[in-house]
Amino acid sequence: MTVATSRPTGLDNRLVVGGVPLTWRALPASTLPAPAVVLAARAGDALAAARHHAEHGTELLIGSPGRVDATMRDELRAAGFTVVGPGAADPAARGAVTGDDALLAPTRSRPAEPGRLWLLTSGSTGRPKRVGHTLASLTTVRGHQPERTWLCPYAPGTYAWWQVVTLSLTQPGQHLVVVDADELDDWPALAAAHGVDAASGTPTFWRRTLHADPAALARVPLRQVTLGGEPVDQAILDRLAELFPAARISWIYASSEVGASIVVHDGRAGFPVDWLDRAAPDRPTLSVRGEELVVTSPHHGVGLAGPVHTGDRVRVVDDRVLVTGRLDTDEINVGGSKVSAGQVRDVLAAHPAVAWARVTGRRAPLLGQLVAADVVAAPSAGPLDEAALTRWCADRLPDHAVPRRIRLLTEIPVKETLKSDV
Repeated sequence: MTVATSRPTGLDNRLVVGGVPLTWRALPASTLPAPAVVLAARAGDALAAARHHAEHGTELLIGSPGRVDATMRDELRAAGFTVVGPGAADPAARGAVTGDDALLAPTRSRPAEPGRLWLLTSGSTGRPKRVGHTLASLTTVRGHQPERTWLCPYAPGTYAWWQVVTLSLTQPGQHLVVVDADELDDWPALAAAHGVDAASGTPTFWRRTLHADPAALARVPLRQVTLGGEPVDQAILDRLAELFPAARISWIYASSEVGASIVVHDGRAGFPVDWLDRAAPDRPTLSVRGEELVVTSPHHGVGLAGPVHTGDRVRVVDDRVLVTGRLDTDEINVGGSKVSAGQVRDVLAAHPAVAWARVTGRRAPLLGQLVAADVVAAPSAGPLDEAALTRWCADRLPDHAVPRRIRLLTEIPVKETLKSDV
């Protein structure tokens, strides 16, 4: 069962899919059962499914094969979904594929819920959960926007992916260049070739590009740089501002559960303290309970009305509220003294020779835990001096928070969600 929706107004916006220019309207038609899970191995399959939903209201979950394993496929089939495997995205090929690539029927039938979109959470607190939305609740940018050509590097079906996709589907003049996973290392060349002037990515995404080829990144004529999905520190904001002095640099706090809740454009990490407990029509209300960020959002997922405990830790420093990381991973207990892993990470990341840092707690006799760090050097830094890094931290942190073990990595690790496990 499907339901017609109002026709999306961005169908004539330009797309670049697999390096090929076309438009939303020119995408190959997608025919989907309802409800459906589309496992999109390629960006074009995901975009075709998104357009199909926008036009027909088919109950839909879009995900990548890497994020939806065999166990989750069985769970979704038991919840009434038909799983459209990567090889079955083209209706003409559905009878010719088998196994995980095939069209897998639900093991329990149920009526479809017209207009419903499902997202999988990032799984940062364990197994990904399913959160219900609609196209309207995912479309958070509605006012007039200057014409832009956006880069979308995100995995299909994630909240960040939908934010960029709904912008292009619903706003004339918002063009889109999508990047598949095998194109990520060369995205600056693709972006420069197709006139990308706006790009959204996680801090890890931006750090990896700055580390790999800052000269290629500088050739992309960016006027809008957006960061989200992970804690955003001052060092990465400053490095991007130095590379793109004329661009507006924004960071966004958003999640599948509460939607886009914080948007900051002033070039500073964190958000102003006076935003706390500020009530305004159609805007999220931000609060701090203990050390946890609590959000009451008009963009929330199904069943999440009212204050939602985000599980993210915040720290108030002067006139800013900083998001430092997850409550369950940010705190390190060193001999009874609490250490914020995010605070130590920010200190390391501020070192001019450091491109990326991860901070964790390690078991230690007597103390219980000690602070340990993994670090990737900036390309121009030469060999990192571990003793110098330790002194840098000792000058800026209390003694119990100084990393006692520092491991040097050659590459910045990244997950399919464009996040590192910081």
